Amino acid sequence: MIWTLEKQECIDAAGENNFVPSGIAFFPLNTVAQTRNFHFLLLPRFTMLAFSAAIEPLRIANQLTGKCLYRWHLMSEDGAAVQCSNGISLPADSAIGPLTRNDTLLVCSGLNGYSAARSRSLDAIRRHIRQGGSVGGICTGAYSLARVGILSGKRVTLHWENLQAFVEQYPYLEVSGQLFEIDGLVITCGGGVSSVDMMLALIATDHGTDLANMVADMCVLGMQRNNDTGQRKSIAAVINTRNPSLIEAVRIMNDKLEDKVPLCDIALQVNLSNRQLERLFNRYLGTSPAKYYKNIRLDFGRSLVCGTELAMSEIAFACGFRSTTNFTKNYRDRFGENPCNRGSTARYHRPDTAKP
Repeated sequence: MIWTLEKQECIDAAGENNFVPSGIAFFPLNTVAQTRNFHFLLLPRFTMLAFSAAIEPLRIANQLTGKCLYRWHLMSEDGAAVQCSNGISLPADSAIGPLTRNDTLLVCSGLNGYSAARSRSLDAIRRHIRQGGSVGGICTGAYSLARVGILSGKRVTLHWENLQAFVEQYPYLEVSGQLFEIDGLVITCGGGVSSVDMMLALIATDHGTDLANMVADMCVLGMQRNNDTGQRKSIAAVINTRNPSLIEAVRIMNDKLEDKVPLCDIALQVNLSNRQLERLFNRYLGTSPAKYYKNIRLDFGRSLVCGTELAMSEIAFACGFRSTTNFTKNYRDRFGENPCNRGSTARYHRPDTAKP
């Protein structure tokens, strides 16, 4: 094999080829391509699945073509190893520092995504976007991007579990529930295997859809999903019924968490009597509409408790409870703990939600 200069640049000091492993499958790429560098900023308790799902398509693209199309570099705030949400620690290649304009910086976070990044990381993100570099968020990485004020006018996404809390905290931002979003220099995804979908879209842009499709095959992904695909199943799939009245009633409940709609009004909107609505919920969901509605609002409350630093009174109001006492009692009944026990990183004050 003839080693090109491009490929030599992907060999480490020990002479080992880190970025272009050999494999059986092959994809001929005859065009000369400039290597693209991805820098992954690992924040405490980041999600390993989302992180590895972002790196593997890059590795596979290199392996298939035999070219160093991509390099990746792992960073942490201080250069030390970072513990994932599953308890496994991954070593970083370096502490976060200045990047070149052509580099892509991806923020990887997971649990406590709203507070995972410290000032040094936030400064580095801000500096990179100001010099014209591309930045992104994986799983809950959009929180760090929002905190540095670079998402105004951008369409972004993050993991569906944190989506409603993010919207509550940053109501002026345009947030979607899609698998991923690529809006200019800002790229975000919902984490999990959606990281693969986002990277396939970038590979397709860089080197064509044929290579992206073959990378998808190597991932045993099947059909490549685009950014028009939502992260979650439809309401019909979630509640396992196609009854249109029940689907519509559940949709109304999900849409009206803060301004709770009386059950009699919901029944009227779906052309049912109160008694028919009760029977429908008990038959298909095994509970009353009142309890189902309350549980939806409590689940939303839990996402705010665990994913924001909003005051307890604000959380109670946001999910349709008119007093902190009432919210706390119902929260304890559902989850077996008080909402105030939300971890040492939380503080009871409103976060910075001023427009950048």
